[in-house]
Amino acid sequence: MTKKIKSFYRWHKRLKIIRPEFILIFAVVMTLISGYSLRQNNLKMLELRKQVEVADQNNGDIEGALRNLREFVYAHMNTDLSSGSTIKPPIQLKTQYEKLLAEETERVKQTNNQVNVTATNVCNAQFPSAGFNQAKVTCIQEYVSANATKPRDIPTEFYKFDFISPKWSPDLAGISLVLAVSAYVLWILRIIIDRLLVRRMEDKF
Repeated sequence: MTKKIKSFYRWHKRLKIIRPEFILIFAVVMTLISGYSLRQNNLKMLELRKQVEVADQNNGDIEGALRNLREFVYAHMNTDLSSGSTIKPPIQLKTQYEKLLAEETERVKQTNNQVNVTATNVCNAQFPSAGFNQAKVTCIQEYVSANATKPRDIPTEFYKFDFISPKWSPDLAGISLVLAVSAYVLWILRIIIDRLLVRRMEDKF
């Protein structure tokens, strides 16, 4: 027990070289740096997000813009833009979606035009009499109804993206945050230990 007390005193003696005020000042400085860095991370995310939106609107390099945004978000804290975030909704490429929707609409139109042509030919062969009598019209309608193509839903992964940032990242924001928390803990421990030692000294006298 005596050895532990002596060791504790030696540790406290070394720690006394650094005044509590200096530890607190360091903690506050690290807090300010961390807050600034977290904000810069978020601003950079918004900048890269804007680049994705511009690329979408101008039919530019969407993949490249998305890759830059994804890599930044995955590597930096305070850049979350997933659907679960209360700050920003997920990325939705409006122009890309409209383009994919137009392509799907055109595909359905072309396919169904061919179905109508095929239906007419099939039913003409079955009912070769001139004109469109009721039997031929019914035949065409049933054929089209059975073979017509319906629009498919556009997969959300083609135009909607969620990127989730880490809880902590080893960048300036993350490192300064760890240093700030550590300094606050050290400052509190220093105050507590000093008071305990003062009380111990008073008890001796």
